[in-house]
Amino acid sequence: MRGAKYRYIARLLALGASVTALWPTVASAQSAVEQGEAQVGVVTPLSFIQTEELNFGKIFASNAAGTVVVAPNGTRTRTGGVTLFGNDQQAAEFAGMGTFNQRVQISLGSNSIFLYGPGTRMRARAFTIGSTPTAVLTTTPQVFRIAGPTGGFRFPVGATLDVNANQAPGTYSGIWTITLNYQ
Repeated sequence: MRGAKYRYIARLLALGASVTALWPTVASAQSAVEQGEAQVGVVTPLSFIQTEELNFGKIFASNAAGTVVVAPNGTRTRTGGVTLFGNDQQAAEFAGMGTFNQRVQISLGSNSIFLYGPGTRMRARAFTIGSTPTAVLTTTPQVFRIAGPTGGFRFPVGATLDVNANQAPGTYSGIWTITLNYQ
């Protein structure tokens, strides 16, 4: 099947400044039950799935604008009036299946992607795929070759978040689309 085209709508998440109060607890002889969660992603030939969501993590905003950058390898940096808090950031990750040495075109659905929450919207931009060398994704398709002998592949995607001056605290989220065209 040549020319198969798949589109995936991914979610982005940026957590604004938040404070969690820690309450002292009294030790007692109690038992508790926790439930775990298990997941599996099955990739069929000429398709792909999202295995991790893009998460910019927790930040503190100030009276100066700044940026938060999550690199494809998951590291996070900042500029301007943004202070990073915690380490819960995550690059998006996708997995797909084609054939060895097959060409794949990858593109974004829009170059204007916004996160919405309780305050002014924030723009996510410079979506960067963790290829060698890294490349910035746009609506113009980039061509890659599948290097794995089994045809299976994974690729991470990071991005830059523009944080406004005096950004209101809260949770901000948005949706972005990524398209793979197997050739």
